[in-house]
Parts: sequence; C-alpha cells; structure tokens
Amino acid sequence: MLEETLKSQLRDVFQKIETPVTLRASLDESDAASKMRQFLTECAALSDNIAVHEDGGWDRRPSFSVAAQDGTASIHFAAIPMGHELTSFVLAVLQVGGVPVKLPESTIAQIRDLKGDFQFTTYISLSCQNCPEVVQAINAMCVLNPAFKHVIVDGALFQDEVTRKNIMSVPQIELNGAPFASGRMDAMEILAKLDVAAPAKAAQQYKDAAPFDVLIIGGGPAGAAAAIYAARKGLRTGIIADRFGGQVMETAGIENYISIPETDGPKLSAQFEAHVRAYEVEIISGQKAERLIPASNPGAYHQIALSGDVLLSSRTIILATGAHWRHLNVTGETEYLTKGVAFCPHCDGPFYKGKRVAVIGGGNSGVEAAIDLAGIVSHVTLLQRSAQLKADKVLQDKLRSMPNVDIKMEALTQSITGNGETVEQLTYRDASGQDVTLPVSGVFIQIGLLPNTGWLGNTLSLNPQGEIIVDVHGATSVPGIFAAGDATTTPYKQIVIAVGEGAKAALGAFDYLIRTPDPAATRQKEAALA
Repeated sequence: MLEETLKSQLRDVFQKIETPVTLRASLDESDAASKMRQFLTECAALSDNIAVHEDGGWDRRPSFSVAAQDGTASIHFAAIPMGHELTSFVLAVLQVGGVPVKLPESTIAQIRDLKGDFQFTTYISLSCQNCPEVVQAINAMCVLNPAFKHVIVDGALFQDEVTRKNIMSVPQIELNGAPFASGRMDAMEILAKLDVAAPAKAAQQYKDAAPFDVLIIGGGPAGAAAAIYAARKGLRTGIIADRFGGQVMETAGIENYISIPETDGPKLSAQFEAHVRAYEVEIISGQKAERLIPASNPGAYHQIALSGDVLLSSRTIILATGAHWRHLNVTGETEYLTKGVAFCPHCDGPFYKGKRVAVIGGGNSGVEAAIDLAGIVSHVTLLQRSAQLKADKVLQDKLRSMPNVDIKMEALTQSITGNGETVEQLTYRDASGQDVTLPVSGVFIQIGLLPNTGWLGNTLSLNPQGEIIVDVHGATSVPGIFAAGDATTTPYKQIVIAVGEGAKAALGAFDYLIRTPDPAATRQKEAALA
C-alpha cells in the first residue's frame, strides 16, 4: 500500500520514536478493513517500536487507535490515513512515542492545566488540506493532557454516519457529542474556545518585550517576505502570525509561482515559515492584533495591542493582514453554510459525489473550482454575473471542454433555498431580468476576497472597499506604518505579487528608519552630552 520511497522515508522518521507505540485495530470483513490491516502492518514493519494488535473493541469498524504501551494518549482513526492525513498519523505515532509536541511552552502549559472531559470527534476528508491542522492540534492535546480523547472520522469511509448527521463540509468538530466548530483551526484557536482567557494569558509573555524596529502583522506571503527582508537588514524584527500562509493554506494547486512549477498551499506555507525561522525574527504566534495605536509624531513608537491589553512597541509597522472569503449576502447563504453552502471545493467536494452543484464566480478560483468538482459531481453550473469569464484562458478552455459543465453568463444569484437541513435549489436572475430556479445540492462561492482591516478603525486611510491605501513604497497615510498584500489597494491579488509587495514594504520601512531620527535615542544622546 505504501510505495518503497515512502517506506524508506517513514523508516527514517520512525527512528525518532522513544517509547513503544501500539496500533490497536477494530476490523471487520470489508475491503476497507483489509486495506487498513495492510496499511498498519506495513507501518509496523518499519519500526521495532510499533506493534499492531487486532483485538480492538470499537463499534466503528474499521478503525484503530494509537496509544503508548501504558494506554496513555487516546487517538483513534476511523480512517485509513493516507492523502493529507498521512502526516497526521505519522505525527500521532511520533508524539505518542515520546517525540515532544512542537507548540509554544505557554500553550503547552495551558493545555495541561485544562480540567474536564474533552471527547472530540472530527469529521474529515482525505482530500481536505484544511483538516490536518485541526486533527494534528487535537491529537497534540491528547498527548499533553489525558482528559482529551479524539476520534478522526473519514466521511468517505463512514458515509451513513455523515449522512445521518447531515455533514456536508469538513472539518467538522464535535465536543462531547455536540457541535463545537467547523473549518480550519489551530491549537490556539481551539484552546481559546475551551478557555476564553487563553489568548490573554498567552499574551502576557510579551508584556515586557523590547521595542521593535519593524513589527509585521500577518504571516501570509507578504508578511513572510517582509520579515525576511527586514531581518536581513539587521533590524530588530517581530511578526505576529496566528498561522503562516494565510489564504495560501486553502489553495490546493499552485502552478504559477515562479521557479516552482507545481506545489500546494500547505507545502508553500510551510516553506514560508521555515524561511522566516532561518532568520532572527521574533515570532509571536497564537495572537491577533486587536488595536493599532499610531505614534503621536514621526519617529516615535507605534503600538499594537494584543489580547489582555498587552502592548507591543515598534518604530515601524507593516500591515500584512490579508483577506477572507467574500460572501454573497443573499437569502439562505448563512442558513445553509456547511449544509450545502461551501467555500472550499477540495475539502467539501467529495460530499457531493453524484450530485448537481453550482459554482458562483468566473475568476481563476471559480473556474478552478468548477473543473475540480466536475470530476466528482454529476453536473456543475458556473454562474458569472458579468458578460465574460475573468479566468486565465487555459482554465477557460479546460472548463469548456468538460461535458458535465454549464456556464451561465450575466447570472446574478438571488437566493439559496432548501428543506431546512440541506440545500435544494438556487435562484438567479438572468440577462433578461427573469428569475431562474436551478436544482442543486451544493453551492460553492468563489467571488473574491475582503480585506482583514476592520480592526484598524479610522487610524489610517482606507478606500471604500476597506483596503489600506498605499503608495509606491508601501507607505500608508501614517508615517512609519506600511502595508502589503491582499489587504491593500495594490491590484491583482496573487501570491507572487504579495511576496514582492512585502519585500517592498520592508525596504520602505528600512528607508524610513534611516531617514527619521529616533526621539528616544536623540534624548539619550542629549542626556549623555549634558
């Protein structure tokens, strides 16, 4: 089941296991159980510290648990963890086997201090690139605190269960049998939902941080590039990044990033993070900027407020906060979110196998979504509100070649309706002004992004769309504050452009610093000469 190259890689990785790990399977006579047995057997053959037993007593079959010999760390896979979840399985084995969990010490301490009974169930798809972050975060919590238990359920393997629960979007997380959250989440976000005081507690470790020369808000392509360029200039650099990658994490295939013919979002995001960590950059993780307090005069220190009113000071700030999915704002969109309304075709597409769906949006994202879905569902209707598609020609040609795709131009979505549990139809207004009803089971919205700038208030100039107005140097309306990436007025929201804009903003900040006196340093010099 595992290719020889992968076996060789896993054999090397499993050498890090410090204490024996038991994989205890609960199997049946199904083909899936046979594949699971083969997967587990092949993994166990790669390390003397991994043992497989088939005496599990779980009702979900096939499934298996990952546990230390003493039974600690309850992690249960109701899945054959290939695809995006192979890494989750490998990390679970390593961490249960004694390899330290890679989280900030403050976060580890908070997880260990939690009291209660935390029985998590996460519904996933092996094609979902957002699911592993959730799975790995909760698995790590299981390793750190015995009060945590986690079951990972592959919706494709347990179709009756996800149908009964009306799960049409992943990742879906339950806690103690009740809905807990949906969508991509990291350990700090999960911790914050379990302990509302967690972010403020974590922020306290930064309350005495020395002032920065450059403080970057955001860990997407623009923020990562800005951090690298600033650090290379010898500046004291910090970056507030609740996660690296930003929207890139939700991008499956990337084929237009220069020098890398083909990659995916999670992989490129990991490369961004690794590159930043190669420099002397203080990474402030698990935190979000809550307020911007501009300096009272040029050269003085700006401040960023974290949770708990912890203030970070910096002579320059680079805002690289990125953007989030734009909503249609039509009747039924919110009501049927995760019940037929979705934003990620790679994550949720498998739940619509054999069904009819609609994709809203004719840009690259929309056309790519329609192409991907056409290989899974029975029929795709793409709705574009203007008279022509905006996607690259190569994508348009591919879309038009697919026999189970219809394209509706000048189609304005009016409403999404259903039976209260699932989507049943979409209504759009055509070019003649007539309302047309389209029977569909799913609606995938791909109409662009909105900038993450609401937290800035009126501290600097924004355009009517909420984008930060920047000049050719990346400077904003406030001296010493720069911005880059999808949150700005820079046209064409592309990864490669965000990277360039981040580098430019860092160079702009450096130029500002060498040309603008530091009032505090000036006062110190005057005091020394007095």
